[in-house]
Amino acid sequence: MEETILPKAWESLLKSADLVPVIVKSIENFYDSSWSMEPNIHDWFEMVYVKKGYAVFEIEKQSAPIGPNDIIIIRPHRTHKLIVSSTEGCEFIVFSFTFENRKNPQVSEISMNDFLNFVRGSETEPFIKFKVNQKNEIITLLDRIVREKKNEDIGSEFYSYLLVLELFVLLSRALKMQWEDNISRGTKIKELVGASVKFIENSYERDISISDISKYVFLSPGYYTRAFKEHMGVTPINYLLKLRVERAKELLAYTDKKAGDIALETGFSNQQRFNAIFKKFTGLTPTQYKKVVTNNKTAVN
Repeated sequence: MEETILPKAWESLLKSADLVPVIVKSIENFYDSSWSMEPNIHDWFEMVYVKKGYAVFEIEKQSAPIGPNDIIIIRPHRTHKLIVSSTEGCEFIVFSFTFENRKNPQVSEISMNDFLNFVRGSETEPFIKFKVNQKNEIITLLDRIVREKKNEDIGSEFYSYLLVLELFVLLSRALKMQWEDNISRGTKIKELVGASVKFIENSYERDISISDISKYVFLSPGYYTRAFKEHMGVTPINYLLKLRVERAKELLAYTDKKAGDIALETGFSNQQRFNAIFKKFTGLTPTQYKKVVTNNKTAVN
């Protein structure tokens, strides 16, 4: 039997997420300018994609104008209402969703940070809004999900589930791009680089990577590396390696630990890599460095 291969977007989410998105309901509606909506509140997230027309959401006393190709995600337990502002009406696709705990199967009311782990410092915002172009993969996927939800063929339910997983991967990527674009225009990026420096200084002895560090400040590895070098003058990997080498020099000078043990204690995966990096930064192998330090101590005494 041929093995089914999932797209990477689906596979990575299935492997990494304990909580996965579940669509409570999906609807495709058209509202004309005479339609009115009373304020309402839900126990789930609500995502609205505007296909045509203009409207205004009032969410927790905040106004959020929306138009074609806008997507707005409203957090649970936030009072909201919709006012159609264009005379020709407004057409929407609406998804209501929550999250299911795969280890303990039950509906879970989690914060948006568990869905979008880069939206740091905005936990109290009642909604998130962003725009996509009409040919965006997200729009194509939304239409496919709506069609599939109406399909009663065998396997349709599972296929819809996979499409929803892919949708949330694409949404996360789109919002991350918006996040990076927004912070590049202000002083926030300097704060994030500073936060990452502290993270590196507190974690350099562990087996951390650029991916780990960039995730800590909710940035993509490429964007983070460029920003770090711009503000610090060195790449984050060189900053990390320098800290490890400096700590290794202290251990070589003031302890009797073996080079292999020091390599592991300072975050290197093996002694060979430790030797190569140490020599690159100091011009000496760890053994040569220890010998020089020992000779200097003897000469002083």
